[in-house]
Amino acid sequence: MTQFNNIKAIAFDLDGTLVDSVPDLAAATNATLVELSLPTASEQQVRSWVGNGARVLMQRALQFAKHELALEQNKTQLEDMLDAVMPRFMHHYGLHLEKHSNLYPNVFDTLTKLKQAGYKMAIVTNKPYQFTIPLLKSFAIDDFFEVVLGGDSLEKMKPDPLPLEHLIAHWQMTNEQLLMVGDSKNDILAAQAANVAAIGLTYGYNYGEHIGLSSPTAVCEDFAQVGELLLD
Repeated sequence: MTQFNNIKAIAFDLDGTLVDSVPDLAAATNATLVELSLPTASEQQVRSWVGNGARVLMQRALQFAKHELALEQNKTQLEDMLDAVMPRFMHHYGLHLEKHSNLYPNVFDTLTKLKQAGYKMAIVTNKPYQFTIPLLKSFAIDDFFEVVLGGDSLEKMKPDPLPLEHLIAHWQMTNEQLLMVGDSKNDILAAQAANVAAIGLTYGYNYGEHIGLSSPTAVCEDFAQVGELLLD
């Protein structure tokens, strides 16, 4: 399509875009809540909390658990609790990183075609970097990506444009040559702030909202359609 004719590089989100990682995130979240003797959450609830990094995920989990118990929790107390809880969540997620996660349909084949076509590719995720590389390797897709940025790789994460601006500078290209592909409004907002094109995927984690509401350049229901837009 004409709006993608200038694209030379593609930044992909990870969770909800390439990999359905919620089953393992839910397992780690609930293992942490159990340690605290707090109510656990359903996988569907955890699905609605993903997208802003590990700390925000656990913040939402703690807020949910406290609400279930009808306990008051001011912001200072919650932040103090998060500081204590995050090492335990990181421990549990390290144990559950790839037990139940799966690649979405057509991801591997489409990445292969894009790589063969000469596109530069990167991961731009809000997931902590220490978990990103092992997850990519577990699905044998790590070699597709020249650059991998986790949520803690730079000073700011999506929806801030900094990760995309970093790629533009790293590859010495213009913003018209970079494309962001993701499932969340955080991906689309980051792309819009960096003035780059964006493809929004409908099947991921977007807080119960249709990705089209964020006005990406194009919307795809299947990952294979990303390849069709760029290669046809």
